[in-house]
Amino acid sequence: MTAVPAPPAGRLPDGFAVRLDPRTRRRAGGTVLLGGSPLRLVRLLPRAQALMAGDHLEVRDAATAALAARLLDAGLAHPVPSPCAPAAAEVTVVVPVRDRAAELARLLAALRADPATATVPVLVVDDGSADPAATRAVAGGAGARVLRHAVSRGPAAARNAGLAAATTELVAFLDSDCVPRPGWLDPLLRHTADPRLAVVAPRIAALGEPVGFVARYETAVSALDMGPDPAPVAPGTAVSYLPSAALLARRAALGAGFDESMRVAEDVDLVWRLAAAGWRVRYEPAATVAHEHPASARDWLRRRAFYGTGAALLAARHGAAVAPVVVSPWTAAACALALTGRRSGLLAAAGVLGAATARLAPRLAGPEGRPPVGLAAALVLRGSAAAVRTLARAVTRHHWPLALVAALTSRRARRVVVVVAVADGLLGGRAHRRDVGVLRFAAARRLEDLAYGAGLWTGAWRARDPRALLPAAPPSLPRRRR
Repeated sequence: MTAVPAPPAGRLPDGFAVRLDPRTRRRAGGTVLLGGSPLRLVRLLPRAQALMAGDHLEVRDAATAALAARLLDAGLAHPVPSPCAPAAAEVTVVVPVRDRAAELARLLAALRADPATATVPVLVVDDGSADPAATRAVAGGAGARVLRHAVSRGPAAARNAGLAAATTELVAFLDSDCVPRPGWLDPLLRHTADPRLAVVAPRIAALGEPVGFVARYETAVSALDMGPDPAPVAPGTAVSYLPSAALLARRAALGAGFDESMRVAEDVDLVWRLAAAGWRVRYEPAATVAHEHPASARDWLRRRAFYGTGAALLAARHGAAVAPVVVSPWTAAACALALTGRRSGLLAAAGVLGAATARLAPRLAGPEGRPPVGLAAALVLRGSAAAVRTLARAVTRHHWPLALVAALTSRRARRVVVVVAVADGLLGGRAHRRDVGVLRFAAARRLEDLAYGAGLWTGAWRARDPRALLPAAPPSLPRRRR
């Protein structure tokens, strides 16, 4: 595994500010913060409460810097954009490309049309194109420098070549099938006031109006689109990875860069290595880069299966972080009992959840307070509902080969699989009934899941490693005081 350097020891600078996530709940008169992903509980000591001005905290000294860092790392707060961001002159744009001269020309034109990037240095890394002269002509017309691999070494190696050649503090990686929207860079630059920030990524949107149900589905739920909310990025969180289609990185944080032995999931691997080393990685949807999604069903399904094969590579490097199902033993037991369909099983499932509530409540209590049974029950139910959704998705996505075998051998299993597959598609399609259509969405989701699951199992078989298929237990609810 390619190592990355440790982050600097310095604190957040004075003037850096954070604001609580709107979903963070304040309880007990503001002395308790509950939120983040995974769920965290932070109990504020009186001195920490005095530092908070409502939902906003500005760094003024070591104490406020420590509190702001804790809130950021717990996912309870997000950075307030800094007005003192580095200039775009501190950025080099690296574009890996192979046989996409027209797409490269479109990308470079967008960069040069944006005042913020009109003069930034651009390194185009030609990864073994069949017509290198076309690549050189397009790059030269936009004032970009070209590095060439005579034989294709893969996108990771191409990005690393650009990383090694760059001399600026920051490097922006953009794939050739992307088109950055005007003003995309500034919201990303503002995050670099945090000295421990290694990578920040924009939101990936569809390029142009979608034509056909595959394009409409991709526009609605692309695997490259991390959603409308800012977030910290790390395994096991709501945003667990970033696509390498568009990234802004601190050059010193990346070390040797991407793992060149990986032709898929190398971006996920890099993010997870950075997080494990103690760097911060952020997702910033205020910045947007458009991406040309696959137009044909064949290309789309092939790409989904290809993504699935990367899970085995990640499992070999990061173990249980890639687990397709994360569920507590309590919830797993309750689900198994409920699936018996018998009254006794349902009562036993309720008993298991009650026991989980009784076990959690004392851990949520303050030093002198009574155990908050109501809060504990709400958290157990919330976690159980999330686990049920995860298990349902696993039935139709990660573990559909097992579900198929079960459906062929058991009438009860067949009913469960059919109900889950139909309900998942229809419920997911409700939010996209206007842009995709409920039935089209449901059909596309089933096709996508079949392709991804096939790739997942193929990758595990090739690696002779089942870890990418195995469930994992979640970490216990962290409880901290500040």
